[in-house]
Amino acid sequence: MGIVLEPPCPRSVDGISIDPEPNWNFNSLLSEIESVEKKLNVFSKFPQPLTHTTLRMGRRSGGFVMRVSEDEMESDVDEESDEEEEEEEKHHNQICTKGNRFACDELYLSDDSDDEYDCEPESFLLSKMGLAESALYEVINDHQTEVKEDIRSQVSVVETEILQEIETSLSAIARVEKYSETRKEVERKLDLQYQRKVAEALDTHLTAIQREHEIKSQIEERKIRSEEAQEEARRRERAHQEEKTRQEKARAEAEMQAKLRAEEAKKEAERKAAAAEKEVTDRKAAEQKIAEEKTERERSSAASNAQAGKSIQAAESALALEKHRLKKLEELEEMNQSLKSRSNEDFSSFEKQIARAIKQIRGTKDNVSKKSNEIVKIFRDPRCPVSISTATFAKKIVSAKDHFAGSYVIVYVTSQFPQAMDIVLAEFHKACNYTVPKHIVNSQSAWDSDAYEQLDSTMRLYGALVQNDIRGGNVTNIHGIEQGWAWLARFLNKTSANRATATALNAFLQMAGFGLHQRYKTQFLKVVNIVREHFLPRLRARKDASNLQTIITDITAYLDDQMYLKEPVGRTMQTNTLSAEITAEEVNQSNNQRYQGNNYYRDYY
Repeated sequence: MGIVLEPPCPRSVDGISIDPEPNWNFNSLLSEIESVEKKLNVFSKFPQPLTHTTLRMGRRSGGFVMRVSEDEMESDVDEESDEEEEEEEKHHNQICTKGNRFACDELYLSDDSDDEYDCEPESFLLSKMGLAESALYEVINDHQTEVKEDIRSQVSVVETEILQEIETSLSAIARVEKYSETRKEVERKLDLQYQRKVAEALDTHLTAIQREHEIKSQIEERKIRSEEAQEEARRRERAHQEEKTRQEKARAEAEMQAKLRAEEAKKEAERKAAAAEKEVTDRKAAEQKIAEEKTERERSSAASNAQAGKSIQAAESALALEKHRLKKLEELEEMNQSLKSRSNEDFSSFEKQIARAIKQIRGTKDNVSKKSNEIVKIFRDPRCPVSISTATFAKKIVSAKDHFAGSYVIVYVTSQFPQAMDIVLAEFHKACNYTVPKHIVNSQSAWDSDAYEQLDSTMRLYGALVQNDIRGGNVTNIHGIEQGWAWLARFLNKTSANRATATALNAFLQMAGFGLHQRYKTQFLKVVNIVREHFLPRLRARKDASNLQTIITDITAYLDDQMYLKEPVGRTMQTNTLSAEITAEEVNQSNNQRYQGNNYYRDYY
């Protein structure tokens, strides 16, 4: 009896046979199976031998079908007996199954072969098969299944390891990025700390340099003060010696003069005795002569007063005040001259300090306060008499360039030393007679542009002084807004309209008009109308009106534009140097626009 293996497909396609060796036997099959087993053991980590315990029947078959040929079955029936046939059939039925296939499709990793073989309608039955062949196919099928499962497990392990490696790489990359960001933040903080340290070190260095400069300047100042003190001590010593020598000489001279006076007394007694008679005779003649001279003086005084009344235009009260102030100034100058002649002290250093402080006055609160305190400190210095400080201050302050700042200094100093105000006003009267106000007829015929500039500057400073309406406290303006109102009334009532008076009036209104309007309101507006209706028409009616057009235009613009409603530039003190520079520049620009520089006064020639 033989076994025939047939594939579940046609045996030939287009003349090509499926089995290249159709004449094969069982031994060749065994050898081929052994070679397949060896190849499978190469790919398996744990090769397993073929045993009967691993047989599994009833697997799904997708490969080929084994069946027993009917011819061979018929020949076997003839040769054997009926009993053997029955036993063999019984034994065959126990081993083989009808129409079962061996599951060979699991050797393929793709499902294409299963689909192709499952769709085949043809089925073959295993008619007769031996025990060895059946076990062989079962072993092969089980071995292939185990190999595939082993491969799947290894693939799963590899995939798991790959996923773990990917996760490990991602976490490592995240840690690296986080570490990089941390390092960047640390470096940024270190950079900021380093920059802060550099800035602190630079600040410390600059502070040390500044402190060193301050120490050096203090050392220089102490050195200068020490040298001045030594020089002062030497000067005092020389003065003491000279005073001692002078006293000795004076004592000797006094003794000599006493002797001479005694001799002169004797001679005088003799002379009086001789002249007594002559005096009686001459007295009558002298009295007559004195009477004649007195009559002549009265006549000449009356004539001079009449002539002066025609040449001077001023109020009697203003002239009386001017005379009183000038007399005080003259007495002060005589006193100072006497002090300087009697004393060996040199007061020029104090005079220079006052002059330097006045030149350094600027339009800031700090500067005005500082310079005022410096001047008051010099006034209170016991080494320098107050009369000398007062005379120097009054003489220098009337030429201050910053008018409002200078007026504040005047108010502060005279608040501490009220007797200085009359001296300052006397210097104002000497510098410009229109501060009285007083106009001398035909006195301006020889004036040039510099004289008119000096007139304008002095009147502006005087106007800034009187518009300071400061009352109470430690500072009070003795010559305040009331005096400005009195000046304006006397000026308009007594002076004529000409170039000098117009310049004085314009300068005064520019500086004091705002303060007068704030204080007197409607009364000031009436005065403004008087200027517009009386003063300006008289000015236009002059023969030289063509040369006065500029000043007329300025006064008219001031009145028409109501500039007295606007606070003048510089009236309010600034709080820092920068604003003071800006204010000074604005004042200069305003002056340049109003007066066209130095050409303003030359336009009248």
